Amino acid sequence: MIKKGIILAGGKGTRMSPLTKAVNKQLLPIYDKPLIFYPLSILMLANIRDILIIVNKGQLSQYKKILPDGKNLGIKITYKEQIYPRGLPEAFIIGEKFINKDNVALILGDNFFYGQSLTDQLQKNTKLKKGARIVLHKVNKPELYGVAKVNYKNKVTLIKEKPRKYISDLAITGLYFFDNSVVKFAKELKPSKRGELEIVDLINKYKKRNKLSADLIGRGGAWLDTGSIEDFYKTSAFVSAIENRQGFKIACLEEIAFKNKWINKNQLKNAVNFYGNCDYSNYLKKIYR
Repeated sequence: MIKKGIILAGGKGTRMSPLTKAVNKQLLPIYDKPLIFYPLSILMLANIRDILIIVNKGQLSQYKKILPDGKNLGIKITYKEQIYPRGLPEAFIIGEKFINKDNVALILGDNFFYGQSLTDQLQKNTKLKKGARIVLHKVNKPELYGVAKVNYKNKVTLIKEKPRKYISDLAITGLYFFDNSVVKFAKELKPSKRGELEIVDLINKYKKRNKLSADLIGRGGAWLDTGSIEDFYKTSAFVSAIENRQGFKIACLEEIAFKNKWINKNQLKNAVNFYGNCDYSNYLKKIYR
């Protein structure tokens, strides 16, 4: 079982500069909530309650204003600072003590997932005991992504970063599930030509040992990467459309915690006081009426 999760919320966010010069990208709003709420909600939906958030050096106080320690959500949040971004696998080196002898999930702080059966899918993936599992999503332009080819058993047969020739239209999303070997494997990696540790190299270590499987987000699900200004606002428009049409909120952390019985009505009322007079608070009031 996977009971620990890491959110990698560091990085320079240069594609969204000058917005990200003063504020970390994950604290900017996707419609009515900070971006960080969305990946955190995914881990919570997966029943992961012990969470490490890796942030840029000097930005810790900004995060703690909105997400102090997780007690208000019935979870545990700890933080680590990343001095300089050196690639995604560095999350496991920074988080070595946090991971300890356990298996772990990793989600990138700028990834957005949505889908009707997503909760069930996530909870199935946390049952992983050995090996690694990547989450794939069909895309129109596979040449822009790291892609994976899978066989009928959902075993990964080929991984290619931004392939010039078509090999698959299944993009590797920013959600991963690993056994405890991930720390050792991450330490063995050598930086690529761009001077970073590469996630593709890490998951290839599992593939070579025939221990890499894949999970596919179906047609009813959505995966969006909010790395650029355009994608950021597309995601915001998506959330706005869903919430306003259907009347529920995506990534309402307190709602997830309350439905899981991690928090009680009094803690919901405390959250209303914390957020103040806003639509988010009005939504929370509906939950405990």
